[in-house]
Amino acid sequence: MKRIALLGMPNTGKSTLFNRLSGASARVGNWPGITVDLMSAKILIGGHIAELVDLPGLYDLHGFSDDEQVVRHFLSSNPVDLAIIVLNSSQIDRQLSLALQLKNLGLPAILLLNMQDEAKRAGISIDAEAMSRQLGLPVMLISAKYGDGCPQALQVAARQMEEKPNRVSSQTIASLLEADVQIEQDMLDIVKKTVQMPTQLADKTTDNIDKVLLHPWFGLPIFFAAMFLLFQFIFTAGKPLQDGMAWLLALLRSSVLDPLLSALPSWLNGLLLDGIFNGISTVAAFVPIIVLFFLVMSMVEDSGYLSRAAFLMDAFMAKIGLDGRGFVMMLMGFGCNVPALMGTRVMRSRPMRLLTMLVIPLSLCSARLQVFLFLIATLFTAKQAPYIMFALYMASFATIFLTAVLFKNQYKSSEPFILELPPYRFPTPRQIWLRGWQEVKYFLNRATKFIVIGVVLVWALTHFPTDVPPASSGTLAGQIGTLFAPILNPIGIDSQLAIALIFGFVAKEIVIGSLAVIYGLQGDALSQQIAINIDWVQGMSFMLFTLIYTPCLSTIATLKSESKSSRFMWLSIVWSLGLAWLVSFIFYQGARALGM
Repeated sequence: MKRIALLGMPNTGKSTLFNRLSGASARVGNWPGITVDLMSAKILIGGHIAELVDLPGLYDLHGFSDDEQVVRHFLSSNPVDLAIIVLNSSQIDRQLSLALQLKNLGLPAILLLNMQDEAKRAGISIDAEAMSRQLGLPVMLISAKYGDGCPQALQVAARQMEEKPNRVSSQTIASLLEADVQIEQDMLDIVKKTVQMPTQLADKTTDNIDKVLLHPWFGLPIFFAAMFLLFQFIFTAGKPLQDGMAWLLALLRSSVLDPLLSALPSWLNGLLLDGIFNGISTVAAFVPIIVLFFLVMSMVEDSGYLSRAAFLMDAFMAKIGLDGRGFVMMLMGFGCNVPALMGTRVMRSRPMRLLTMLVIPLSLCSARLQVFLFLIATLFTAKQAPYIMFALYMASFATIFLTAVLFKNQYKSSEPFILELPPYRFPTPRQIWLRGWQEVKYFLNRATKFIVIGVVLVWALTHFPTDVPPASSGTLAGQIGTLFAPILNPIGIDSQLAIALIFGFVAKEIVIGSLAVIYGLQGDALSQQIAINIDWVQGMSFMLFTLIYTPCLSTIATLKSESKSSRFMWLSIVWSLGLAWLVSFIFYQGARALGM
C-alpha cells in the first residue's frame, strides 16, 4: 500500500485538509520507531489505495520538541511514497524554509499553499508556476476550508507518487540539517522572485475584532461571558433533545423489551433490563447534549478565538508557573484530558510540560460533563442550571490555578512563550460536522467499552448475595459503601453515590449508568428517586468531588506514558484525591453550618 505523509507548520490548515481528504474514515494507530499515536486514513488516489498519515505540525526538522522528534523518527523509520507539504499562503515568507528542508530529503513531494482565500484578501499574490520552477517540485494554490484546488492537487499528487519511494535515515537528516544557512538564503531568493506582498496587509478585519476581544481590561470578561452564553445555549437547546431521547428509550423498553424478555429467568431479565439497558440508556439520553457541546466547541476552536484566550491569559499564567499554551491545553481538556495531555509535547521545557500535565486532569472533561448535566437537571431548575454549570467550570479553573501555584517551585521553567495569532475564521458546516463527529465517535466508542462492563459489575455488586434485598447494605455494594463511610460521610456522599464514585475511577461515563443500576430505574423515575434521596448540597459536594478526583484510567495511563514516570503519575492521583476530598469537605460542612 502506498503511504503519504502530510507535513506542515502548526496552524496551516493541515488538519482541515486531512479531514477533507479522509472524511470520517480517520483512525488512530501506532507506528514503528515512535511512541505516540498518529491519525491516518485510507484514501483512493490515482487508482491506488494509499494511507494518508497526518504528522504533528513542526516549524523545522532540527527542533527539539517531541513533535519535531516524532516527525524525524517517522520519516527515518517508515518508507514514504509522497510528502504533501502544507504551508499558509499568507505567511509564505516565514514558512518556505520548512519546504526547502523537506525537499532536500529527496522524497517525492508536492507543496500545497493553503488559505489562498485569506492571502488574496491580504493582497498577497503568489506565482505558483514560478515557485515550482525555483523549487523543482509541483506547487498548488488551494483552500482546504472550501475545497478549492483540492481535486487538482490530488491529481498532481498521484503523478508524483509514481516515483520510487525513498527511505530517509536519521544520519541523512542530520547531515542535511547542516545546510540551514543556505536554506535561509534560498528561501529569501524564492520569495523575492515569486511572491508579491503589500507593505501593509489589506485585510483589517482581524485587527478590528482584536481591538475589542484583546482589550487589556475587557478581553477576559468578554471571554468568560462568551463561555457562559455558550453553556446557556447548550442547556437551552439540548434539554428538549435530551427529553426526546429519554422518551424514546423508555418507549423502547415498555413496548418492546419488557414483553420480549418477560419469559427469561428473573435474574437474567434484571441483568439485561435493570442492569445493561438502564445503564446504557441513561447515558444515551445525554448524547444529544454531548453532540451539541462538541459541535459548538469545534466552532470556537476553529475560529481562532482560543489562541486569543491563551494570549489574554499568558501574563496571569506566567505568575503561577505556566504559560498561554497551558491555558489552551486546559481548554482542550474540556473535551478530553487525553489529547490535551498529549498536546503538551509542543513544550520544549520538561518542567513546564510536567506542571501543565499535572493541572490538565483537573479540566472539566466531557465525561464529567454528562454526570453534571444529569445531576444539575435533577436537583436544580432550568433557570439555575447554567449558573451551576458555569460555577463548576470556574471551580475547575480555581483548582488548576491552585495546583499550579503550589507546585510551580518544584517545576520551574524559563522557556519563553511564543504564540502566532491566526486570523479569525468561521468554519464551514462540513468542518464543524467532521470535527464534531470525530469527537463524538471517540466519546461513544470509549463510553460503550467502559459502560457495558461497568454496569454489569455494578449490577452484580448490588444483587449479590441473592438472599438480601438488591442494593441494600447487605449486598457487596452495600458492604463497600459501609467500608468507605467514615471517609465519605463527612462530605455528604452516601453508600449509593460511593459505589458510583468507585467505578468512576475506570471512566466517568460509568457514573450515571451505575446510579441507574443501583436504583433499578431510568429517566425521570431515576431523577425523582435521586432528588428524594439527596438534597442539592449533597449533590453539589458529589459533583465537586467528581470534578476534581482522578478522571479515568485512560488519563492515568497517558500521564504515565507522557511523563515517563510512575512517581509523577502517583503524585497526580494522590493530589487529585486529596484536593477533591478537601474541597468537598469545606463546601459541604460550610453549607451545613449555614443551615442549607
